[in-house]
Amino acid sequence: MLKFIKGNLEQIDGVEIYPIISLLIFFIFFSALFWWVFTAKKDHIEEVSNIPLNDEAITNNDIKL
Repeated sequence: MLKFIKGNLEQIDGVEIYPIISLLIFFIFFSALFWWVFTAKKDHIEEVSNIPLNDEAITNNDIKL
């Protein structure tokens, strides 16, 4: 199976850049996510973590389906 994919990809000019781009996107995304997690304010984290337990939104009809 791999020989069919490899044979087709060898004929594309500049195909070697795609794995590098995908690695960079992966690394940048998870680095940014890691940075956001450690710099997020604790109040925001607490507020977001309590959303499923907050019954006020349901009783006040704030949720629109």
